[in-house]
Amino acid sequence: MFEEEARMVEERITTVEGANGPTTHTTVIHDGDRRRGGGGTALLAIVLLIAVIAGIYFFSQTSSSESAKDNAVAEAASSVGDAAKQVGSAAENAADKITDK
Repeated sequence: MFEEEARMVEERITTVEGANGPTTHTTVIHDGDRRRGGGGTALLAIVLLIAVIAGIYFFSQTSSSESAKDNAVAEAASSVGDAAKQVGSAAENAADKITDK
């Protein structure tokens, strides 16, 4: 699908005899533009951004479910309290009826 240009590379190796022994120097000459890795870096940045957004989303969902659970427990406790008041009122009414006779 993608066509890659043929690039010419020339390599020159030079060896020089000196007082300290042979010294080697390698020169590589590229014909054409150097390839850049910017596409891979951009793709990695996008994947990282998506991962961060997904993490924030799942964390917020966990926090809201914990809040919902806490609210349900508080509501149940309130209902139990109301039921206890009703039982107390019923007991007082029954006691009043027994003492009135």
